[in-house]
Amino acid sequence: MAGSHHLQQDVPRLLHKLLFMFSLAVVCASLYFILSGCCDFILVDTAKHLKQTSQLLPLTELFQRKNASFEKRATDVGVRSASPVGSAGATGAVGAQSSNVGKDWTATRRLPQAIIIGVKKGGTRALLEFLRLHPDIRALGSEPYFFDRHYSRGLNWYRNLMPKALEGQVVLEKTPRYFVTVDSPGRIHAMSQEVKLIVVVRDPVTRAISDYTQIISKTPGVPSFETLTFHNGTEEALKVDSLWSPIWIGLYALHLERWLAHFPLEQIHFVHGERLVSDPAGELGRVQDFLGLQRIITDKHFYFNKTKGFPCLKKPEGSSKPHCLGRTKGRPHADIHPQVILGLRQFYQPHNLRFYQMTGQDFGW
Repeated sequence: MAGSHHLQQDVPRLLHKLLFMFSLAVVCASLYFILSGCCDFILVDTAKHLKQTSQLLPLTELFQRKNASFEKRATDVGVRSASPVGSAGATGAVGAQSSNVGKDWTATRRLPQAIIIGVKKGGTRALLEFLRLHPDIRALGSEPYFFDRHYSRGLNWYRNLMPKALEGQVVLEKTPRYFVTVDSPGRIHAMSQEVKLIVVVRDPVTRAISDYTQIISKTPGVPSFETLTFHNGTEEALKVDSLWSPIWIGLYALHLERWLAHFPLEQIHFVHGERLVSDPAGELGRVQDFLGLQRIITDKHFYFNKTKGFPCLKKPEGSSKPHCLGRTKGRPHADIHPQVILGLRQFYQPHNLRFYQMTGQDFGW
């Protein structure tokens, strides 16, 4: 009976110990899983952080490179816009470089603010090439013939021909036929009432001979200048054929009347063709004033080519040769009999005097 009594007392103690050990095992297991999960979380979080960091570093580097590229592009654009195309004008344009740096993103195609409207064989190509030295002039190199031949294509077509320009730069184009085309003044006025017009005028007799010289260089077998100038082929009758294109173009007063019907005289600048040869810097200075630009193109940009009898641009930086106009510029004129020249001068005299009165300038022809 005593042994049975002791066994009954030991059973509850044993169960209590087993329960305690089971509870302890559960607690230990729970702690193990909790600690293991926490470590895994930390490791995963750390791994994620490292991965994000490794991704951020290249992105930071990318932005740094892009910013560096942006700064370089802006600087390059400033230098390009301030450096003349194919010229030695960089030294004269240093002051204008800083104003254009970083403006590449605002460059747009705009309708021209200035147009060289004439005259043919007056020196318009030379003027355009000289003006392209200026960092604040963006000029179309070719002649678009928009207002006389391609007007039906529309202004958007015309605008897309223009070079991109930064804010503050003047967009310029040249088409000498505009000056003598009947519809051009009204069409240009419809585009812009503020556009500035430039006309290069030259002794109409010399201009007509130059025009004829170009014609015979392209079309062999053309009749003589005398035959085409006078109705009956002789200067004695002094019946000049004023409708023949080389003669008709030189009637400057007649053509100017149409322009003054749409634009005030102060909106038209006349370049003296002869002085453009003898004093290019002086003429260019006045054109720059007319366009509201700083006088950057000066006499240091030019030298006189005795062979061509024409001013050329001094050697551009990085070039081994100076820049002169093409072979067709400054070429010898056809030989014309002095009596023919005299007859033409008499014909043009009243027209020239009227032109002087209209412009307020005596060109000395």
